Amino acid sequence: MSDSLSFMMGDFEAIIPCDRHYAKNHMWAEIKDDGLVRFGFSAYAVRLLQDVYFLEFSVEPLADLQNRQEFGNIESKKAESGLYAPMSGKLIRINEQLLEDPSGINVDKYGQGWLMEMQGDASEMLTAQQYIEHLTLAWDVAQRTIKGQANTTDSSEE
Repeated sequence: MSDSLSFMMGDFEAIIPCDRHYAKNHMWAEIKDDGLVRFGFSAYAVRLLQDVYFLEFSVEPLADLQNRQEFGNIESKKAESGLYAPMSGKLIRINEQLLEDPSGINVDKYGQGWLMEMQGDASEMLTAQQYIEHLTLAWDVAQRTIKGQANTTDSSEE
């Protein structure tokens, strides 16, 4: 058994470590010894974003977050987007280093590029294999969107 899986995004290989869990919003989750859950962006997300240069949190540590609640913004070479909580819980810690220099997300996405730590129930997170299955569907949608065909497969009602 390999300690990581890979997902091909065209010619780019996104490495998905098996020692983590994953949220459908493309964040990895590492359950720490102290029970906190550390989150960062998966290789898939980092590849889509490309060259993150701005990161901002709109909440402070100890804030309660609901799953999918917007808590900040991220800007990169390819996209500008809101940041959404990968689970419900209490935001315990923000990686302050990334606020000063978000390029750590690009350089060490599964290490020093972690985003935040939360306290909460991570039982709904996906395994690496389940995340790969989710990526397969997400990549198909992304490719149709890129090609301007996002709605062509479900147009039977038109």
